Amino acid sequence: MRNSFYQFLMTKRNPDSTESIAEFANNAFLDQSFPKQSVNFDEISKYLEENAGYLPSMDIFDDVWNQYQESI
Repeated sequence: MRNSFYQFLMTKRNPDSTESIAEFANNAFLDQSFPKQSVNFDEISKYLEENAGYLPSMDIFDDVWNQYQESI
C-alpha cells in the first residue's frame, strides 16, 4: 500500500531548517485539518489553496508533489 502525501511530506520535516519544503512540512504537521490520508493531487491542492496560509507559494507544493510521485 502506498503512503499518503502527508506521510511522505513528514519525511521532509526539519524544525531547524529554513528551507521552504521543510517549513511546509513543519507547518503541515501542526495543521490539524490537513487531509492526512489523501493521495489525490486535486484534493490536497484545493485544501492548500483554501486553507494553508502558511504556504507562501503553491510552487513549493508542486515540487514536493513531484518528489512524492517519483518515490512511488
